[in-house]
Amino acid sequence: MEIERRKLRVPAPGEQPKTPDEFRAKQLRARDLLRGDLEGRDLEEYVEQGVLTTTLEKGLNVARSNSIFPATFGLACCAIEMMSIVSARTDLARFGAEALRASPRQADLLILSGRVSIKMVPVVRRLYDQMLEPKWVIAMGACSSSGGMFANYAVVQGADKFMPVDIHVPGCPPRPEALMYGFNKLQLKIKGDPKLGWRRRYNAIGTEEWARFEAGKPSPDALGSAERVAKLDPVRPDPQATAEEGR
Repeated sequence: MEIERRKLRVPAPGEQPKTPDEFRAKQLRARDLLRGDLEGRDLEEYVEQGVLTTTLEKGLNVARSNSIFPATFGLACCAIEMMSIVSARTDLARFGAEALRASPRQADLLILSGRVSIKMVPVVRRLYDQMLEPKWVIAMGACSSSGGMFANYAVVQGADKFMPVDIHVPGCPPRPEALMYGFNKLQLKIKGDPKLGWRRRYNAIGTEEWARFEAGKPSPDALGSAERVAKLDPVRPDPQATAEEGR
């Protein structure tokens, strides 16, 4: 009987082994380290695989994104859907945000779940000003995002008219899964990797309402932001537009 000896691939400490052989090789590598049998280049490779380098700012952002304290605040019918995110089906605790706070001085996330009337504007703004820094806002539903069906004098046509909004979740009302998706988008933004979505796909950066100081013209700040984003993640050219330009 012929015996063939071959060196198995040893996965990194944080990597999950894909086969039983890799799992066994990882166990033997850890055993050799505890015994003191790893020396020289093998010891250096094992240490390099277990070292992770980052910056203080990135570490803080990762910690912040996984330890958000939402405020227990509801405005209208969307609040019923918002309450469901702590249930077993969606389970907000998976992302470290199960500690909802009834006081704005202990919260850093405000979810506007419902229509915002003119009378509620100073109340909502006061709650926002009392929240901890850094703080974020999610406009949940069509009413808080754009006024929804209430196109009248009594309802604000979008919460971003009087306070900064980080994430807009469309729907009337949006399901708890949609709110969780918006929450995950907020986590990416806190980590410094925001997904601009359709604005990046359709090269529409700079068309935001806040970015316009004249009708039909973006502000210099918006143009600078669009230029920086284009350098980081250039938008693919439209094949149809490229073909028309070639003609």
